[in-house]
Amino acid sequence: MRMRRHHTGNDEEAGIDMTPMLDIVFIMLIFFIVTSSFIKESGITVDSPSAASASEQPKGNILVAVSANGEIWIDRQQVDVRALRAAVERMRVDQPDSSVVVQADRESRSGLVIQVMDQIRLAGVQDVALAATAGTEGR
Repeated sequence: MRMRRHHTGNDEEAGIDMTPMLDIVFIMLIFFIVTSSFIKESGITVDSPSAASASEQPKGNILVAVSANGEIWIDRQQVDVRALRAAVERMRVDQPDSSVVVQADRESRSGLVIQVMDQIRLAGVQDVALAATAGTEGR
């Protein structure tokens, strides 16, 4: 005679339901994405001049860098001075109330820095600042 085994009870395996934990993880991910602030960088490092009156800008800014050899960088991309106005206008769509900080190298030409500031003002930005390191020496 054959013996048959009958399972009495649930055919489901006893385990932990992962659905609530996954829901919490996705909610936390959404929270961190929404509350995080993304830092925009110019793309190059410049040797800024020092100034005794330098002060820190508290709000998020659009950074434009002017290198010693005349390159202009914004958002990690090199741009021509003629294309700078359009690039600033595009970035202002994301940050309409932000100011623009020009990070000019101490060896850059002042004429190019003035052209850069002029293009930024033509893009509709009235709050334009020059970056400088805090210090008393004026090299």
